Amino acid sequence: MSGGTALIYDEEMTNYKLLWHCDVCAIECPERLTTSYERLKYYGLEERCVPVPVRQATEEEILLVHSPEYLEAVKTTQKMTLEELKQFSKTYGDMYFHQNSYHCALLAAGATLQLVDSVVTGRVRNGMALVRPPGHHSQRSEASGFCVFNNVAIAAEYAKQKCGFQRILIVDWDIHHGQGTQFIFEDDPRVLYFSWHRYEHQEFWPNLKESDYDAVGKEKGAGFNVNLPWNKVGMQNADYLAVFFHVLLPIAFEFNPELVIVSAGFDSGIGDPEGEMCAMPECFAHLTNLLMCLANGKLCVVFEGGYNLKTLRESVCMTVLTLLGDPIPKITGEMVACLSAIESVQNVKSVHQKYWNCFKYQELLPVQEPSTNKQKVEKDRNSDESGTAGNENTNPSDTPLKECDPFSDSYIARILPKVPSVRTGAVISGDECTLQDKTVQTEEKSLTKDDMAAFISISDYRCLEDEQTLISIGRMCCLTQKIVKKQVRNGFAVLPKNTSASSLAVAYSIASGINRVLYVVVGEMDVPNAVTDDGTILLLQFSDSHMPDKANAKYGISFGWKKPIRYNSEFLYVLFEIILPLAYEYCPELVIIDLGSKCDSTVGFLLIHLLQGLAEGRTLVIVQDSEMNLVDMVANTLLGKTTPLPEICIPASWENISDLERQRQELQKDWKMVQYSVC
Repeated sequence: MSGGTALIYDEEMTNYKLLWHCDVCAIECPERLTTSYERLKYYGLEERCVPVPVRQATEEEILLVHSPEYLEAVKTTQKMTLEELKQFSKTYGDMYFHQNSYHCALLAAGATLQLVDSVVTGRVRNGMALVRPPGHHSQRSEASGFCVFNNVAIAAEYAKQKCGFQRILIVDWDIHHGQGTQFIFEDDPRVLYFSWHRYEHQEFWPNLKESDYDAVGKEKGAGFNVNLPWNKVGMQNADYLAVFFHVLLPIAFEFNPELVIVSAGFDSGIGDPEGEMCAMPECFAHLTNLLMCLANGKLCVVFEGGYNLKTLRESVCMTVLTLLGDPIPKITGEMVACLSAIESVQNVKSVHQKYWNCFKYQELLPVQEPSTNKQKVEKDRNSDESGTAGNENTNPSDTPLKECDPFSDSYIARILPKVPSVRTGAVISGDECTLQDKTVQTEEKSLTKDDMAAFISISDYRCLEDEQTLISIGRMCCLTQKIVKKQVRNGFAVLPKNTSASSLAVAYSIASGINRVLYVVVGEMDVPNAVTDDGTILLLQFSDSHMPDKANAKYGISFGWKKPIRYNSEFLYVLFEIILPLAYEYCPELVIIDLGSKCDSTVGFLLIHLLQGLAEGRTLVIVQDSEMNLVDMVANTLLGKTTPLPEICIPASWENISDLERQRQELQKDWKMVQYSVC
């Protein structure tokens, strides 16, 4: 697969607008597109993307999901008078037409197909289509919510019929439910549709019962429609991430899609008059990164809603810079999901338990009396709730923007991490790695013995009797220092077994001024004096057996493994339900991963890729010289390349999941992001 990120845009799609007064429709304007594109140019992102020309979709392609009668009706708008356009628009909900609407809608659908073709054929690895009109509300024979043709649905059906794909994931993070996409695929098990949306117990548009969590699909498609309704406004970064960790990602990895398409509506971001939510623009960078390891990186992001032009443009830029592989800004705000969000998560898990193995043993029931029931919505919308879940902000104006003001003209410039000139450094001998090109910079400098004596204990120092080992440890420390100082983005070191190399790297990073180190260890390994009570280090260790003195401690957590650590259902449970929530709540300044012995390459890939979303990408990976089969994978992952995920054929055992579930419940006393139910 070739590198690069596609960007598809054509100014022609701005050549229609509302021609009469309508308060509801006035927010859908050409500036939504032009402002986003100009902002990409302002930050230099547009010129780094691969330009892909726009084309019109053919009638045959439109008819993949729309009826011939509807297509013919829309075609007639090209020659309508103003009064005829007004009357035609009134036959649909929250909709307006212009003489150019049909032409622009063909371009929007065609641009989306161009993006899918470019990604599927390997011309690019991913991309974004800036299109207008949006599409996800459009049904087989009905326009709706500014949407003429359902761009994403057409693209998914095209990928099925023309590309032969059997598993396509559509992630709809627009704040409105994409009822059109749901209805088109609700009986199709080849398309997994996920949508979160403002719902407020059916009080928010499109006011459909089918938008609630218990609409799971029909017939063969039962279980392949996942709705996460937001029953209050003011949702923040932690709420969005909690849904990804506890709902979307477990299902998505079990589904194992061949292609991922995002209906990217940015009206779910802060300041939008439609959504009234509080997710900051950088949240969309993290959501994008979490999806990029699916489908071997084949990710197509398609523009939908977004009506606050200032935060819209910043959110678009955050998405594109992540697709390009740039370091991701730190997530802001308290990492505690609110009570209402946790209730929604619990409800979704409860109804999907019978469809997905990842939820099979969680034994949840729907929330009987939600904290935001209809009688309390108006009374409590602007007041804080108390409860076990923590943060209950309900008013977007209550969210402190502090120094990260997403409405400012220099928002991204102020929060973006520095992009080092060198992406990946390495401590490695001459013939140990095939990736000896200019993108991997081999570290040659080493610390002196006196330098190492300042942070290595006498007992550790005596263990490092081999001169070459001491040199390698010294080089690893120099590489760590460069990562800390943002001279190198990330790196890896291949070192002899039993050198305590990773714990030495942790000690050196703290001595270099790092205040929070996420330290992940795969396999049995002595980690001497690694954990302290002040939270400087968060140790997460996979081991063949529990370590009683560390298990379930707040900052020293061990996951007992009764068999070799492999890519399986148990690992995914720990990764999504525990590790990622813990890591995001901890918010490290540096990530150190020791892959140890007998580490499965897919396990290593996922840990490295997903945890690089933290600490502005500052990541150091340690590989034992007895595990040289992992070196290429480590280097490729740090360089931003993806790995195909194998299919998981054997579901997790009740015994293993129940042990891990008990540990999760114990951990949620100290770590609120691991909580996914109110009971």
